[in-house]
Formats: sequence, structure tokens, C-alpha cells
Amino acid sequence: MNRTEQNVMTHAQPLIEEMGYKLIEVEYVKEGPDYYLRLYLDKKGGITLEDCARASEALSEKLDEWEIIEGGYFLDVSSPGAERPINDDDDLEMTLDQGIYVKTYQQIEGNKEWTGILKHYDADAVTIEYKDKTRTKSVVVSRDKIATIRKAVIL
Repeated sequence: MNRTEQNVMTHAQPLIEEMGYKLIEVEYVKEGPDYYLRLYLDKKGGITLEDCARASEALSEKLDEWEIIEGGYFLDVSSPGAERPINDDDDLEMTLDQGIYVKTYQQIEGNKEWTGILKHYDADAVTIEYKDKTRTKSVVVSRDKIATIRKAVIL
């Protein structure tokens, strides 16, 4: 994360949290002749277009006050995507009873990958409910065995 991104993260995070959202990521990039400031937000149940518009209006006003970015830029506030990585316990909390994908470093009960519903998590493990052919099963995966964990869309 560059200095501008870190400054925006530090200033914007309290405002975003006060609005009921989680600030997932900040990007400040040059594309062609223009600069773009992108903030990715999430909340339990997912971010809507209205959420993004509300946050964008609040951020636009505050960014001008904070004067932490020199020159012009385009502000883009959006969702990080339906299948974004899960980074911390807050993300796990927002994902409870929703779709999750987990891949492990080694086999557990004969598998290394599961796509299912996150039913429980704690400091040591996550519990996933998944379909195995026609039966619903559950697996507890130790967090130190997880190679990849992200949200998943389950149809």
C-alpha cells in the first residue's frame, strides 16, 4: 500500500465504519493520463449501489477537507466482488450463513476443497456445511491448514 492509499485508509476508515460499512481496500492508481481513487466496501448482506452512492458522497466531501491527495482524481466506491478473499474475523462474521470456499494445504476427510455455507468460526477453525451428492455434510477445518478462503456464490 503506497503512502496516499495508507493516508486515505487512515482517514476514511472511521467515517466508513460510522456509516455501518467495512473498508476492505484502497487503491490509488494512474490509468492513462488520469488518477483513480478506489475504495472497496462491504457489509453483512453485501453492498448495494445505494450504499456506494451514500459513501461516495460522504467521502467526496471529506477528502476535500482532509487535503491528502494533490491534483485531480476520479473517486470510485464499490463492492470488492461476490467472491472476494476473506481477510479477518470481521469478514468471517459478515459471511456467517453465507457461501464460502475453502482450500487446504493437506487433505481433511479425503478432500482439500469445499464450497458450502459457513456455519461457525472461532480462533482455531471454521465449520462448513456442504453438499456431498445428495447428503448435507459438515467439516471443521483448522485455520492453520487453510491455504485459500473466500466468499462464494452458491446457486
